[in-house]
Amino acid sequence: MAGGGFHAQNFTISWPTGEFGGMGFEGAVRLGFRKEMEAIEDPVERDKFFRDKVAKFYENGKAINIASVLEIDQVIDPIETRHWIIRGLRSAARPPQRTGRKRPCVDAW
Repeated sequence: MAGGGFHAQNFTISWPTGEFGGMGFEGAVRLGFRKEMEAIEDPVERDKFFRDKVAKFYENGKAINIASVLEIDQVIDPIETRHWIIRGLRSAARPPQRTGRKRPCVDAW
């Protein structure tokens, strides 16, 4: 999950198996190419069209392809995950110091 964008985070990484898209690829093809699919009368051809489009979405959504257009910072070996998490925590801005604990408003319950 990218939290609505890839540019607000300190860094964005993925394993090589990562897939990126606005939604599930099958659903995206069904919604985005609905009219084109409805226009194909032959069910075998329609299914081939669907499978070809889904395959293209998977190819374009691979982590390495997303990294190549600078949408994510790095594709990492899964064994490096712990290192990257530690690095990310160390590079994150410190939260503001708490000055006191506020009680929740019990009247609203």
